[in-house]
Amino acid sequence: METIYCVEDDENIRELVLYALSSSGYAGQGFPEGESFLRAVEHSPPDLALLDIMLPGQSGLDILRCLREEPATARLPVIMLTAKTSEYDRVKGLDSGADDYISKPFGVMELLSRIRAVLRRVEKAPADGLLTAGRLTVDPARRTVTDGDRAIALTFKEFELLACLLRNRGLVLTREKLMELVWGFDFEGESRTVDMHIKSLRQKLGPLGELIQTVRGVGYKLSEAQP
Repeated sequence: METIYCVEDDENIRELVLYALSSSGYAGQGFPEGESFLRAVEHSPPDLALLDIMLPGQSGLDILRCLREEPATARLPVIMLTAKTSEYDRVKGLDSGADDYISKPFGVMELLSRIRAVLRRVEKAPADGLLTAGRLTVDPARRTVTDGDRAIALTFKEFELLACLLRNRGLVLTREKLMELVWGFDFEGESRTVDMHIKSLRQKLGPLGELIQTVRGVGYKLSEAQP
């Protein structure tokens, strides 16, 4: 039985979510704030977490950053629960490492559908192994990127984007496909989101950024040539 943690300070919403999870065959556990949630995660990580953004003390985004900074929880599936609906807020949450978001008020059936979709994507995720291209090395398990001996610091989504390009090295990926693979099926962001992340990624990679090639009118690919 898959375990799902729900961090929500509104007791009525939290109890409704836990009831829906239990009725659908999940083992649910609720938390009113982040501190108790993080302690529980350290003791026994769940299969997925539902995080409200507006919480007492640490916000949901603060908690998400804590999860992504720890190797043990860096890949933990997270769905944000938020009353904020602007594109900026959605992008901020997804760029911080959320796998999906759902805006309040939401229906129970929609929430369960989002949970199943994220869990399916996790099941299909490729196994963690070193990804290399010349001097460039990406370690998905430790979430490190190096150019020889030089460490390269990337944001969560920049890391996921680079790993995706490496896993599909030599193949042209459309912007839509990259959105699907990196940001998730349900994220309806515009293509400039991919372009902005590619630009930032190239800058941080330095000379190795030339590995990322633009295929005009289509998308991007990682060159098979050595840098």
